[in-house]
Amino acid sequence: MSWAGEELHTIDLGDKRLNERAVKLLERLGEKPMSSIPGSCNGWAETQAAYRFLSQEDLSWEAIMTPHWACSEARMREQPVVLCLQDTTELDFKGRQMAGAGPLSYENQRGMYLHATYAVTPSREPLGVLDAWMWAREPKDATGQRAGPTESLRWTEGYERVAELAQSPELSATRLVYVADREADMRALLDKAQALGTPADWLIRARHNRSLEGGDKLWTTVARSAPLGEVSFQLPAGRGRAARRVRQTLRVARVTLPATTDAPALTVSLLMAEEIEAPAGVKPVLWRLLSNREIPHQAAARELITWYLARWEIELFFLILKQGCRLEALQLSTLARLERAMALYLIVSWRIGHLMRLGRTVPDLDVSLVLAEEEWQGAYLLAEQPMPKQPPTLNTALRMIARLGGFLGRKGDGEPGAKTLWLGLQRVMDFAAGLRYARQIGAF
Repeated sequence: MSWAGEELHTIDLGDKRLNERAVKLLERLGEKPMSSIPGSCNGWAETQAAYRFLSQEDLSWEAIMTPHWACSEARMREQPVVLCLQDTTELDFKGRQMAGAGPLSYENQRGMYLHATYAVTPSREPLGVLDAWMWAREPKDATGQRAGPTESLRWTEGYERVAELAQSPELSATRLVYVADREADMRALLDKAQALGTPADWLIRARHNRSLEGGDKLWTTVARSAPLGEVSFQLPAGRGRAARRVRQTLRVARVTLPATTDAPALTVSLLMAEEIEAPAGVKPVLWRLLSNREIPHQAAARELITWYLARWEIELFFLILKQGCRLEALQLSTLARLERAMALYLIVSWRIGHLMRLGRTVPDLDVSLVLAEEEWQGAYLLAEQPMPKQPPTLNTALRMIARLGGFLGRKGDGEPGAKTLWLGLQRVMDFAAGLRYARQIGAF
């Protein structure tokens, strides 16, 4: 069974033909993530079938995602701790007409928003997509107001979904941690977690310098606390920032937020991580992280920093989705059709990130547990390297695939990134298809 067949093995769309088409289309999109839908399909008949599938008005994107959600939860059960990362990205259709699209950051832009919950381990191995909000904004009316549900609900409802999972008997041995950036720093979310009994821990980068019981402020209270220790890590490149080594001083305060008209007082921990000896001309990295968890010592504080650093994985996931799968370039006429396609591309993007991290975290894994024989053999043939008698390790095969996508593999280059991997996979999958056909007709 192919990886797509395994991931969708429980799919039930109400029709066997639709089930089979979903698996086939997921395979095709995974083989050529950067291609258009016609470019990914094998011929005109298969392309027509793909568009018919995406045009099924009674087919919800949630039904397509359901088997992946089940597989993600199964992978989570094998972990003692799972980080449930949440973030939002916008999809800009660059002026293309699409029924159902709405305004973005600027009123004359057209597109939609995606808010996802992405499960990873503390060592950053992606386990799957757990939840998603997909929506298009309504245009502003004459008074400047916008109709539709309050968009901030996505953060609170996202926590509720994680809390539901945390309370399921199947995940009783797994600790779930909700991790989000500053946009999630809302008292309503923190109060909701407390009202539910905090079945899932939460770690949120603070945005508001709140008043505390007694009149003090959050920032000044934690700044007065004695240093708990230091932490050092490699900050990845991003948003015009070069990768560099960062060293931070850690300070912690356990504080109580006063009661509101809607909720009782709330006790939280604030961890302040402030960079020391930052390079000249570079803004020091300063994080203030709120959590329900107590932070009694330096090891606990370092653990939270490690968890927060893993939040980068959802940004990488969105990068794969938008650049690796070129989601914003899809030529689909309605938002509903795009949502069905997006459900499949969410799974493809998870798999690309999963392969990349597996190559780093379990480099000696037998490649045949992850890639089909024709796929890793195709990489050797394309690279014009001698074919090994036994399957290579996963890391060896993935580095070879990434070289086909532009990874140089020089000493000091580190491990391949997602971009070179998805470019290399596209070349390998074409070659693997040729190998399969040649073996079917007995060519060798």
